[in-house]
Amino acid sequence: MTNFSDMLSKAKAMQEKMKEAQDQIKKIEVEGQSGGNLVKVVLSGDYEIKSIKMTDAAKKESQDIINDLIIAAYNNAKENLKKKSAEELSKATGGLNLPLDFKLPF
Repeated sequence: MTNFSDMLSKAKAMQEKMKEAQDQIKKIEVEGQSGGNLVKVVLSGDYEIKSIKMTDAAKKESQDIINDLIIAAYNNAKENLKKKSAEELSKATGGLNLPLDFKLPF
């Protein structure tokens, strides 16, 4: 029965590490860019847009192009956030590839 108790305590420790990693991820801010830095989007760790910056050159473009640049910058930031989140999660789990929203059953 000791093995089960040991396994349970290790699982609880892993759960705490996961919670800490998720809290750290929420504090992350990443930047995405598009159009050769014409548009920059900053995202928080919970995918909230913190800022959108456009150069004067971008502002001279048509509305459709501006929209595309913003979308592309957001998607770039989202990919950067996924990579950064995976790094943080990997640190907490000792390299296990667990999904960010992984929940232990207790």
